[in-house]
Amino acid sequence: MKALICKEFGPEDQLVVETIDAPAIQPGHVRIDVKAGGLNFPDLLCVRGQYQFKPPLPFVPGTEGAGVVSELGEGVEGIAVGDKVLFNTPVGAFAEQAVVPAASVTPIPDAMPYEAAAGLTIVYGTSYHALKQRALLKPGESLLVLGAAGGVGLATVELGKAMGARVIAAASSDEKLAVCKQHGADELINYSTEDLKARIKELTGGKGVDVIYDPVGGDYAETAFRGIAAGGRHLVIGFAAGDIPKLPLNLPLLKMASVVGVFWGAWAGAVPAEHKKNMSELFDMFEAGKIKPHVAGTYQLEDFLEGFNALSGRKAIGKVILVP
Repeated sequence: MKALICKEFGPEDQLVVETIDAPAIQPGHVRIDVKAGGLNFPDLLCVRGQYQFKPPLPFVPGTEGAGVVSELGEGVEGIAVGDKVLFNTPVGAFAEQAVVPAASVTPIPDAMPYEAAAGLTIVYGTSYHALKQRALLKPGESLLVLGAAGGVGLATVELGKAMGARVIAAASSDEKLAVCKQHGADELINYSTEDLKARIKELTGGKGVDVIYDPVGGDYAETAFRGIAAGGRHLVIGFAAGDIPKLPLNLPLLKMASVVGVFWGAWAGAVPAEHKKNMSELFDMFEAGKIKPHVAGTYQLEDFLEGFNALSGRKAIGKVILVP
């Protein structure tokens, strides 16, 4: 089968596309003919050797994908050959076939395109868990989304709106913010040209925002936190800006606010029944037209570097997809 291979940790331009043997089926596992793979920021860190999980070399990167079930391992129930599914896996999605545990496979609605499904599990799963279980977001509350035009950002804009929040999208260009508006954002902040803290105060009448969704980190984290409402929740999602911020701990005290960590992968593994319930609710939202995964670009496997560069350069608006 054709696959993207990481032979040594380092820049993504060292990755190669080669033909290798397909992985053997195992008990409790499912073989999937992959139709699309979703590229995520952790994939960049993984191939660079900077992620908390370091797979043994060589390996096929890719943590999520979608395709058709082609073979079942011994003991697998509830899944049939021919099912359209999405899946998540530590590695292995960027190939023509993937063998993954049956527990990580979820059937998808017939109307859902593979490209949309490949970008659903991590970004929407993370964002929905963050808003629902970690922030306990309530209808009528205000939600500030940093990096709002990225994969998780746009998902959060849509989900916040679907959950009844007043959504404030913050991004680095008017082009990105226009897409956020199309996906339901009520208010917009261009933090390249506007004062983030001042605009937060202005848009909330001086109250501050109830929930901050922060996949960016860097200098924006503290600036945004200084605009949080009393009793607000700052969701720590990731650090796309590169720097892990050092928040002065007097701020949560003075603001009577919380810094809330979001580790969706660990949570989903610990409580799979709750994760499956979340995914079912996401499918319902998709079929109702409340969420619509936005694909920033679809790249053939041979053109992987263009996709990686779009993500690492923060040029992608929405989700980057690789097609085997």
